[in-house]
Amino acid sequence: MDTSAPNSIIEFLSTRSSTPISAIGLPGPSDDEIQTMIRIASRVPDHGRLTPWRFILYRGEARVQIGKYLAALAEEREGPLTEQRRDQELKRFARAPLVIGVVFSPVEHHIPEWEQFLSSGAAAMKLVLAANALGYATNWISNWYASDEKGRALLGLAPHERVTGFVHIGTCAQKVPERPRPEIKDILTEYSGPWEG
Repeated sequence: MDTSAPNSIIEFLSTRSSTPISAIGLPGPSDDEIQTMIRIASRVPDHGRLTPWRFILYRGEARVQIGKYLAALAEEREGPLTEQRRDQELKRFARAPLVIGVVFSPVEHHIPEWEQFLSSGAAAMKLVLAANALGYATNWISNWYASDEKGRALLGLAPHERVTGFVHIGTCAQKVPERPRPEIKDILTEYSGPWEG
């Protein structure tokens, strides 16, 4: 066992949590910090070195424009929206100062697509950890537009790509209450032979 790992790293990993998007505000990360986060997020298991993921930055006025796109698409799907429902869509990407889309971009290869998708998920988690390590609050979500072909196109995804997640990043001034976590005894077992049903 390597006992040289600083206890602060273990403490950080043990206490990391998501922040409600409504509690994430300014300031957001700088360009240099974003570069650092992406560099860290790209250091994940990637069988075959396929890089089956990429990142999209949604910030500034682009967040407002995306809200307009999503409100129009929601109305196309659902019919006339209430003011509250329209406002919800208009603000989807404008609540946090930065949203980074983690995009699953599979590569034609003998390595299965599901394995490539796992690599994309690992990249999203590393992005979250990197942002948190820099002192920023995060929330990783998908939402309805991730499952909608037109929604994905509006958000800049190619037809063959899928959403791994949208990571909302910014600053939170308040302490986020801890939520219940699973008991180790409920999620860990010793191997005892083939599955018997």
